Amino acid sequence: MEIKGIVTSGQGEGAYFMSLPIYKTQFKDKLNFTPFPGTLNLKIGEGEINAIHSIREDKMEIIKGEGKFGDVLLIKAVVNDTINGAIIFPKKTTHGESILEFIASKNLKEELGIKNGDFVKIALNY
Repeated sequence: MEIKGIVTSGQGEGAYFMSLPIYKTQFKDKLNFTPFPGTLNLKIGEGEINAIHSIREDKMEIIKGEGKFGDVLLIKAVVNDTINGAIIFPKKTTHGESILEFIASKNLKEELGIKNGDFVKIALNY
């Protein structure tokens, strides 16, 4: 499945959560890399939202939260056919469904030379 989205600014929370040992360790175990402290946020349309809803949860991996930190579902993916990473779905989020978060080992805006307003594509591997 392929998802297209427009790069947009986040709320700055991704950097905080990606640096927490509870998440960082589990992401490394599941993805074989330590995530860059931040997420690439993509604004997606209704078609992409519907496509994501069609993915069964048993096709996703789970990162377990503790206490006030919620669980996170993930699907391995590739951005712009070049960089491996994952789409993450925090169980506790303030984004809403129209924002998708992608994690990788690198700062994707720098690595891909992209900025807010640019289109990217994500190929899901499930």
